[in-house]
Amino acid sequence: MLVLAVDTATPAVTAGVVELAPDSPPRLLAKRVTLNAKAHGELLTPHITDALAEAGRTFADLDAIVVGAGPGPFTGLRVGLATAAALGQALNRPVYPVATPDAIAKDAASGHPLLVATDARRKEVYWAAYDAAGRRTDGPHVERPQDLAEKLPALGVRQATGEGAEIYADVLGLELLQAKHPSPEGLVAAAAAEVLAKARPAALTPLYLRRPDAVEPTGRKRVTRA
Repeated sequence: MLVLAVDTATPAVTAGVVELAPDSPPRLLAKRVTLNAKAHGELLTPHITDALAEAGRTFADLDAIVVGAGPGPFTGLRVGLATAAALGQALNRPVYPVATPDAIAKDAASGHPLLVATDARRKEVYWAAYDAAGRRTDGPHVERPQDLAEKLPALGVRQATGEGAEIYADVLGLELLQAKHPSPEGLVAAAAAEVLAKARPAALTPLYLRRPDAVEPTGRKRVTRA
């Protein structure tokens, strides 16, 4: 099966074309990745078309689409999900959402209990915990690194990966692995069972985990003296 993988839940604008077959790991044919937290909307579609061109394939060749569903910042996350949904509808192809930390955990493949922590800004991290087999055991959540550090003994993790884990390595005190952002192969690996089974995809629901900064005004602002 030929799968398009995209993710915009981290500062990485990620798109890749991956070949997926039973009983073998996903095989990357082409990818485009740019680290720019402000360029998701500008770069994602060109990255997709460039990756397809490098792989020598077209949109019509795709069998499925996999998209990172976060958690991540509002603006960037919406770009990936909206693009994947539009392509799925236009091509009549299934779109499978995966939690972005699940893809990063697949990339790390440490064989040990693992913490994945990405940067949530505001001095917080998005995090999830995984067992030695790569199965998620907790999360995803959003939390201050100091509060997360207190939970680490109960989580039983000794290794960590992700940009958030790197930024707050001194607070978390875990062995740091290299996987910082989700790869196309990791995204497809996280959804492989569903894609190969041609299962009905879950709803494309973004994992925001917290409310947006912008809110509707609750009353008129006084412009004259009382």
